[in-house]
Amino acid sequence: MQKHLIIGLGLLGCSLSSSAQQALDSIIIRENRIQAGFGKQNRNMQVLDRKQIATLPVKSTGELLAYIAGADFRQRGPNGAQADISIDGSTFDQVLVLVNGVKISDPQTGHHTLNLPIPISSIEQIEVLRGPAAMVYGVNALAGAINIVTRMPQQNEVSAQVYAGSNMQTDTASGDTYYGWGAQASASFAGKKQGHILSVAHDEGNGYRYNTAFKTTRLFYQNKIELNSKNSIEAMGGYIHNEFGANGFYAAPVDANATETVQTALGSIAYTLKPNSKLMIRPRVSYRYNNDDYIFIRQNPAFYHNIHETNVMTGEIQSSYTMRKGTAGLGVEYRNEDINSTNLGKRNRNNTGIFAEYKHYFNDKLNAGLGVYANYNSDYGWQAFPGIDAGYRFLPRWKVFANASMGQRLPTYTDLYYKGPTNTGNANLKPENAQYAEGGVQYSGNLLFTRGAYFYKNNNQFIDWVRATTLDPWQPQNFQSVNTNGISGQVVYQLSKHLAMSDTYVINLNANYTYLSPVIDAPNNALSKYIIEALRHQAVASVRSTLWSKLQVNANVRYQYRINANDYTLVDARVAYRIKQFNIYADVNNILDTKYREIGVVQLPGRWYTVGVQFNTAY
Repeated sequence: MQKHLIIGLGLLGCSLSSSAQQALDSIIIRENRIQAGFGKQNRNMQVLDRKQIATLPVKSTGELLAYIAGADFRQRGPNGAQADISIDGSTFDQVLVLVNGVKISDPQTGHHTLNLPIPISSIEQIEVLRGPAAMVYGVNALAGAINIVTRMPQQNEVSAQVYAGSNMQTDTASGDTYYGWGAQASASFAGKKQGHILSVAHDEGNGYRYNTAFKTTRLFYQNKIELNSKNSIEAMGGYIHNEFGANGFYAAPVDANATETVQTALGSIAYTLKPNSKLMIRPRVSYRYNNDDYIFIRQNPAFYHNIHETNVMTGEIQSSYTMRKGTAGLGVEYRNEDINSTNLGKRNRNNTGIFAEYKHYFNDKLNAGLGVYANYNSDYGWQAFPGIDAGYRFLPRWKVFANASMGQRLPTYTDLYYKGPTNTGNANLKPENAQYAEGGVQYSGNLLFTRGAYFYKNNNQFIDWVRATTLDPWQPQNFQSVNTNGISGQVVYQLSKHLAMSDTYVINLNANYTYLSPVIDAPNNALSKYIIEALRHQAVASVRSTLWSKLQVNANVRYQYRINANDYTLVDARVAYRIKQFNIYADVNNILDTKYREIGVVQLPGRWYTVGVQFNTAY
């Protein structure tokens, strides 16, 4: 542990950043109603922009989340084939994921949340809001929300890349070397009043241990058409086909021959009306389809075979009105969640939400916001969740901020109705709730940005899968509450500007750290499946450098200490060289060849080597 901790802290002063405060302030947080720059936010947010994304040694959109402070990205399979996401010690069901503000959470289970049909080439930025976010996004954002913002083209552009990698080890059963490869392509058209982008990606490989082969295809399309100066239409659609060997994913060691295929389709269309410079009205409809096909023994599918099919329809109207000193936002949404499952049965529920919020700018130094989200669910009735935040710039470069919010998470259909030999649902579950308060201070300079915060979260009616003894099946219960104290810190530093280096040399540094101290209040000593797996310490750090405007050298380190588990350090690197319209790169993931697990007993890959070539007409 000490060796890894020294390595992690040694690199903690180095992390990715597109620039210091000027770039941070220019980032617009794309919420559904009130949109504001990063510098005017009074909540703990992390943003990963397109320039940062291009430096990271990843193959899938979900893997990008591993480099965001506070986000706990936990894989079961390679290349993000199956993974979960939590925020600040939450479970995977407590985080809401959105694409351009469209909710893509699945009512069957949070295990499908990161089955994303979005190739990396289509992403503009990823916004992570830490803490309950009902006021902003509604139910199921109990621990926070992740909004993936895709990009609209500014010019005609064609891009493509191919890559292949291996750990140089051999499958003893077949004699084949473990490998993976992939290809991505994207084409954009930008006209005077319209833009279109179409992206496709394919990844596959034979895994890194027995029965971990995977094959994933993604397709994504987006457009924006300006009818005139006051009216526009935006549409998007995506599809992913993801099949993988699920050795040890859910019921180790007896599921060594399990396989799973998940198909997800997503579509939305929005109409935006701006009758004047102050008013915006945006109605939108969206649809999400998911099909989960799980086979317990691939050689004998009839032994245990589950098929779950979910359909989610959402209709909403979002609006904002800008005044001299502030902006008001109103919204209403209706969501229908339907499932047809061989295990969970046929179920249906409806959810209606009403949003109201207001952001007031007293002057250049002080701003504050407040709002409320009222929710009606056909199974659980009415509830309301308020929120408030404030920020004050007491010196030209110093700011204090504070916020308080609430959130709720509805039980999934798996929580309620699942039937299996090792897990059984509980139809009497109630929604879980959370109250959250945070305060912090930040400094914003020309070369340096730093922020520190303390937060407290009370999660009551906590839904956790528990059992009395190791011989009993797991079953979800509401009887626990979890109180979490936490601190977080971030440092962004432009070293090359400090050293007055020429524009052909860029060296940007950043460090993030999160500490969590959860306390469980439970009436008995039942064994917990999820709450004891939170991260106690998390340090995320990297260096991003460009030399002679052509050579990129990027290094990333993540140190994680999980409660009731071993700590581990992961170091990744990318070296890339640009020749005209081509970018040639080499990645090494897990340079230290760390042996580690993130979920259950699933051992994750050791050192992995990848080489690739990117082509872009915009270079």
